[in-house]
Amino acid sequence: MTLLAPVPPSISALHPAVLLATWGWSGRLPGPKGTWGSLAALPFAVLIAWAIHPLALIPAAAIVFALGVWSGGIYARALGIGDPGQVVIDEVAGQWLTLALVPLDPLLWLIGFLLFRVCDIVKPFPANWADANLKGGIGIMTDDFVAGLYAMLMLWGIDRWVL
Repeated sequence: MTLLAPVPPSISALHPAVLLATWGWSGRLPGPKGTWGSLAALPFAVLIAWAIHPLALIPAAAIVFALGVWSGGIYARALGIGDPGQVVIDEVAGQWLTLALVPLDPLLWLIGFLLFRVCDIVKPFPANWADANLKGGIGIMTDDFVAGLYAMLMLWGIDRWVL
């Protein structure tokens, strides 16, 4: 019995698109795939924020967004599903965006993680519109990016006015 979900038979598990779309196979773990993807995004976010600055997460999220359009699109086509749960690179972009306006602080980052997960699940407008109407890699990525924007603004407000 294997722990990881299988990849589409038409593509290798080591294909760069698979590795990126599943964020190092974290999207292939059993259970809540989006949560695994968001968790797997955090060590890289810490590294970027610590080595450069938290604001560096914005261009990093934009780069991951572009890579996700490509890799998520390839993975979705290979599987024949519009937005496969195994594709979690969208959670990476959204999670990084969420954390970009606050300092590298464990409490803020925990709140940011939770806010992003809620926004990703609830999908406030226009994230819900993007989820329902955009197809392919752009559709996979856009709803989580919008959810990340909502979570980013809420987290910034919490940092500024609550904590």
